Amino acid sequence: MSRVILLSNDDGYDARGIKLLLEALDGLGELFVAAPDGEQSASSHSLTLRRRIVTNEVKPGHFEITGTPTDSVLLAVTALMDRKPDLLVSGINHGPNMGEDVTYSGTVAAAIEGTILGIPSLAISCVQRTLENEEEIVSIVRTVVKSAIGLGVPDGSLLNVNVPNPAIAPIKGVRITKLGTRHYENLLTKDVDESGKVAYTVGGEDPTWKDEPGTDIAAVRNGYVSITPLHLDMTDYKAVVEMEQWRFQL
Repeated sequence: MSRVILLSNDDGYDARGIKLLLEALDGLGELFVAAPDGEQSASSHSLTLRRRIVTNEVKPGHFEITGTPTDSVLLAVTALMDRKPDLLVSGINHGPNMGEDVTYSGTVAAAIEGTILGIPSLAISCVQRTLENEEEIVSIVRTVVKSAIGLGVPDGSLLNVNVPNPAIAPIKGVRITKLGTRHYENLLTKDVDESGKVAYTVGGEDPTWKDEPGTDIAAVRNGYVSITPLHLDMTDYKAVVEMEQWRFQL
């Protein structure tokens, strides 16, 4: 039985990134696509409730979904596919997903949903938002995914992959990393309309990253592909032990 690979993203079905992902994974298995019908960046692990989600089969095995990345993966696995996929790959995201930003990312959320459903999953992002350097990006993504297939994704974890900008300098290799830390300046823009109502727009400047050794941002800044294994168990086990000493008077 041939390998089945599910592809999704948060930039939308027509995004350049998912087209490059199809190219990168060509020949590695049967490719099935389920992606939002429009951009869902920063949608996080949002699930659509109490609203119809429409599926449009653009061509056999390729679906546009009127929902979030999480909706797309859930529908694909539980309703649209003949069998559970052997691998899920989300991306290629137009821009990085590092540090705390993984909690907002729809790209990472698609991989989280795959992991919850018991599917080895990867989220792939590229610092170069335009994805102009197609050959380099496709080659790197193919190599990373082939390695994940051959070596296996750790149980209960997903792999968050960030590719440096190949237009800045040749990419040196791969590093296994931890999440970095960032800070946003001027995150909100405030405006007041004619009626005096105050409104805010979330956007702002690019983040300032703490250049800490061993992190995803340090790897990418130094020209290495960053692969961060993310585990869904967010329990702070050290705190559990410490808090066992707490006494509650109920």
